[in-house]
Amino acid sequence: MTSLGNEGRDGFSSRFGIICAAAGSAIGLGNIWRFPYIAGESGGGAFLLIYLGFILMLGIPVMLSEFVIGRRGQRNALGSFKRLAPGKPWYFVGVMGIIAAFMILAFYSTIAGWTLEYIVKAISNSFAGKSSGEIEQMFNAFHTQAFRPILWQLIFMFMTVWIIMSGVRQGIERYAKILMPFLVLLLIIMAIRSITLPGAVEGLSFLFKPDFSAVDSSVLLAALGQAFFSLSIGMGTLITYGSYIQKKNKLGNLAIEVSMADTLIAILAGVAIFPAVFAFGVDPAGGPGLIFNVLPGIFQQMPGGYFFAIIFFVLLSIAALTSSISILEVVVAYMTEELKMSRRKATIMSALAATFVGLFCTLSFGPLKGLTITGLSIFDLLDYTASNLLLPLGGLMIVLFVGWYMKDADFKDELSNKGLLKVRIFGVLMFLLKFIAPVAIALILLNSLGFIGPVDGGTEHSN
Repeated sequence: MTSLGNEGRDGFSSRFGIICAAAGSAIGLGNIWRFPYIAGESGGGAFLLIYLGFILMLGIPVMLSEFVIGRRGQRNALGSFKRLAPGKPWYFVGVMGIIAAFMILAFYSTIAGWTLEYIVKAISNSFAGKSSGEIEQMFNAFHTQAFRPILWQLIFMFMTVWIIMSGVRQGIERYAKILMPFLVLLLIIMAIRSITLPGAVEGLSFLFKPDFSAVDSSVLLAALGQAFFSLSIGMGTLITYGSYIQKKNKLGNLAIEVSMADTLIAILAGVAIFPAVFAFGVDPAGGPGLIFNVLPGIFQQMPGGYFFAIIFFVLLSIAALTSSISILEVVVAYMTEELKMSRRKATIMSALAATFVGLFCTLSFGPLKGLTITGLSIFDLLDYTASNLLLPLGGLMIVLFVGWYMKDADFKDELSNKGLLKVRIFGVLMFLLKFIAPVAIALILLNSLGFIGPVDGGTEHSN
């Protein structure tokens, strides 16, 4: 299996651009919305330590595998497998990734649209003087109607399309280099304000002081699943982005840096949220409702809360946008390279199709609430199928491909940039990919299907 040429494809121009784009893909609502409440439900500090261990043991090796497949194959998620395993059915892994990306974009745009609505609500000071019950009623009244959620969903998809249509270097990389530093800055401002609140120490203690008595199998599985989903593994984004990485870049360093950035954002989100939650006596295990039902009320109680509410929801929308860009690119890259479409046509067609399906997801909270398939709403069905089935199955097949099908020499050749770099822990890496990662991901899949541990319904992928 030889390394394949770039053939003039568009690609990332700088290491910083790669880190911003790949980290932007990994950093989404999952870090800022899902991580804090999963940590809250799973005991705080002990969960955080276990999560970090799984990122190191599982997340980085699997991310590295996807980067290698993409850069060596020099094609989209499907095309890279076809090139690296010609005549073999491994390309079905790419097919699963593309289908998962399409499904995720459809339901992800629903939640992303909500963040835009809440920016407007924050700017117009709509939360002022409202009780927690009234704020919850406000959210229910908004997301169960048809017009406004769909309007914001369409606006969000237009923003995503605008960036993707400009290409990899002039679109994805260019905007990622602007959006990601801005996102980090906003989150740092939020975290600083949160830890200066009276009673914030209790929140920091909850997040960072381990209580291992709270650790059981469900906490281990929750940490394992969060480590997997937060890095956007198994859905073709990292393979696609990997194909845009120049041969001179060090894949090992990039995987570590992107994983560290993703984890740092998740921890910063915890620092921004938990001190405020404890300062105002809110249950840290409040579930996903923390974001739309609880935090607006907290902002109203803190000095300067008007501005911090705006900052927070702008932060959420940026995180959603950087993820949606990478998700749409998976589908667009497939259509341009395999179906030979122009980027403009591929972007418009794939976005229109995802938006059409996404409208049913949005309406499933309101006018189509009674429409269910196997007992699930359209939103929940797409979420469950992508997050609980396709992503872990795709991740499992990726590590099996790299660990057992791909030649170790080819994998090392790509990691070492054709022998120019030393790969000091190659043996450890291959052991993790051959034996540990498949078992760990199989546990995630079995847990997602309800065969072991509690079923985690309605997960948010990563993003």
